[in-house]
Amino acid sequence: MTHPFLDLPPLSAAHFAAIEDRVARLMDTRQDVVIMQGEALLPLEGAIRATAGPGTTALNVITGPYGQTFGNWLRDCGATVIDLAVPFHTAVTAAQVRAAFAEHPEIDFVSLVHAEAATGNTNPVAEIGEAVREQGALFCLDAVASVGAEPVLPDAWGVDLCVIGAQKAMGGPAGVSAVSVSERAWARMAANPNAPRRSYLSLLDWKERWLDGGRKVLPHAPAQLEMLALEACLARIEADGPETVMARHRTAALATRAGAVALGGGLEPYVYEEADAAPVATTLRVPPGIVASELVAGALAGDATLPLAAGGGALAGEMIRVNHYGADATADAVRASLAAVGAELAKRGLTVDPEGARRAVERVDGVTGA
Repeated sequence: MTHPFLDLPPLSAAHFAAIEDRVARLMDTRQDVVIMQGEALLPLEGAIRATAGPGTTALNVITGPYGQTFGNWLRDCGATVIDLAVPFHTAVTAAQVRAAFAEHPEIDFVSLVHAEAATGNTNPVAEIGEAVREQGALFCLDAVASVGAEPVLPDAWGVDLCVIGAQKAMGGPAGVSAVSVSERAWARMAANPNAPRRSYLSLLDWKERWLDGGRKVLPHAPAQLEMLALEACLARIEADGPETVMARHRTAALATRAGAVALGGGLEPYVYEEADAAPVATTLRVPPGIVASELVAGALAGDATLPLAAGGGALAGEMIRVNHYGADATADAVRASLAAVGAELAKRGLTVDPEGARRAVERVDGVTGA
C-alpha cells in the first residue's frame, strides 16, 4: 500500500541544517543549535551529564517536578547540589538566587526551568540570568514549555544551554527537540572526562561529527517524519509571527484565570500572582472536599478533546490544569474547559456561575484582541 507518510526520500543534511537554522532564528540565538532525535528529556539529561561532574557545585532551582528531576541527574553525576526550592504556587526571584550565591560562592552551575507547565508558574529568566552572569556560573535552562508561549532568548539572557521542545506552545511534534549551546558550555563538556561519548546522550558526538564537519554529513539517520513536522510548525509560527502566537497564549492564560474566578464554586488560580503564572498552561485549585482527578475525569467523559488534566502525583487531588497551548490557545478552548469543570462542580452541589465565566473570558478576549 502507499501512504503519504511512507516511502519519502531521505532527509538530506542540508535540509536538516536548514531546520536547525529556523530554530535558531526562533530563539534569536547565534549559539550552535543541535536538533536532538528524541523528546526533550534527551537533551536535558545530555546537557547536564555533559557539563556536570564531581567537581561541580550546582544551584538547582525547584519550582516544580522537573526541577526535582534535574537535581537527581546532577547528584547522579557526582555534583554537589544546592537546592533552591520555592512553593509551587509562586516563582523564584533573582534576589533568592543572589542570596544562594552569597551563601555558597563556590556555585559554578545553575539549572532552572523557565515555565513549569505541571504547576503553571513561570520564572523571570532575564533577571536570574543577570545574577548568574555576575556569579560566572554556567546556566542551563529548560524552556520546553515556554518556547512559543513567551520569549526565549538565550543570548540576551546569558543562557549557556537552552533546551526546547515543540510539543506544547509550538504546536509541533514530541519526537524531536533542540538545544542551543554556548562556547562556554562546549568548553565545559570538553574538559569533563565523564561527559557522554559514543552515546545517544552525547552532545559532544553531535559537535564533532556534525557541527565541526560543517553540517555536511548526518551522524545517523534522522527521524524524518518528526523533522518534517517540526519544520511545518516553525513555518506556521513564522507565518503568523511569534508575537502573535505568544499573544494568543497570554490571552488564553488571562482568560482562564478571569473565567475561573468568575465561575466560582470555590475554584481559584493555583499560582497566586498573575505575574508568576505561565502563559502556556493555567493551574486551578479545587475547593476542599473535591478531588481534582475525579472532576477532570467527569469533564473528559463528556468531551475527551478538552485540554484538561489533573495535577501529577500528589497534586492530583487538588489541582486542575488547563493546557491552553498550541491549537488550544483559544478563547473557545478556555470557555469549553471552564464550562465542563463548572458542570462537574454543580453536580457535586457547588454553586457556580457558568454565564459569568463565559462573559469574563469574552471580556479578556475582546480587550486583548487575540
